[in-house]
Amino acid sequence: MITPFAVTRLARAVTVAGLLAATLLPTVSGAASAPLPDPPSTSATASGPSSGPSAPVPRTVSAWLPYWDQEGAYQNALLHAGQLHTVSPFWYEAVSAGRIDAHPGAGERRIIDGLHRAGTKVVPTVMETMKSGVLAGILTSTARRAEHADALMRTVATRDYDGLDLDYESIAATGDATYASVRDGFTALATDLCRRLHTLGKQCVITVFPKTATTGRIWDYEALGRVADRIRIMGYNLHWSGGDPGPLADTRWYDDILTRATALVPPAKLEMGLPGYGWDWPADSTSTAATKHVTWKEAEALRARQGAPYRFDEVSGTPYFTYDDGTETREVWYQDARGVAAHLPVLRKHGVTNTVLWALNFEDPNIWPVLAGS
Repeated sequence: MITPFAVTRLARAVTVAGLLAATLLPTVSGAASAPLPDPPSTSATASGPSSGPSAPVPRTVSAWLPYWDQEGAYQNALLHAGQLHTVSPFWYEAVSAGRIDAHPGAGERRIIDGLHRAGTKVVPTVMETMKSGVLAGILTSTARRAEHADALMRTVATRDYDGLDLDYESIAATGDATYASVRDGFTALATDLCRRLHTLGKQCVITVFPKTATTGRIWDYEALGRVADRIRIMGYNLHWSGGDPGPLADTRWYDDILTRATALVPPAKLEMGLPGYGWDWPADSTSTAATKHVTWKEAEALRARQGAPYRFDEVSGTPYFTYDDGTETREVWYQDARGVAAHLPVLRKHGVTNTVLWALNFEDPNIWPVLAGS
């Protein structure tokens, strides 16, 4: 996840994995298509005009709810509750073996009750930002691993939650010498946690980086797929804030990710993560200016202020634009409904019908009718 306090870490960004994954595909920014008209309207992105009462929209979407935009994200979730089977408030952070801290607003009963009334499950996310090696030390110790599972179970018992989503990303940088033991330790933690959650009739969700030829190795997809109810793949940050400008996702990248994932996990258990955000880079790779995180809403507002034409890269299936901020040229790549529509056929090809959105109230509103037709 990308929090306002962890943008440099890319807390929902694929730090190590994203940088390495970007080497798998040629950059497409130089092969981008000619300027196109502004994005299509809602009616253009929907499946077509209705000739009568519409059938209920399948609940095929889950989404994260960011605590720093809690009310806006909650209202957005209620607006689209008919499509959302699960909302995961980004509420908790593991800081040690026995301690899980709450983010501001965590456990707000009004939100939990409101989502339940709408028929949506509430499965909060527990993330971590531990220093290098700390999580590995927990995972590779039988006693500390059990202590940590106890802490997670205490957390799920604090409210009427429907389960937990485990989003542990610092292990992605595990070195070769300890890779196997840390991988197996995480699998053991997930196995224990899922067993305990299932005993209580609750869901166990595991969030992972994409597995490609060079990334995602720390997660044992096959073993996790056996014990978890859902495996969420973070399908974004192919290009990220620490690298050169380019699309956050790519149809070819998705095909590679899902070819590997569906060989190890039943497609019905997979949720492909879709971005509702983008990055605003300095176009010159030698620039020392900061790369900025932008939601779809912020990207489109910036494009309108700058009078920049909407462009769409047909190769990757993502929108972008450039502008001059008065000091330098900047390049913005993000995702919208048109891009999601371009990517969904890859998911269908692999039998994946469930998606997870990062994050509520970031996204192009036209994404929802597109997802309804997925």
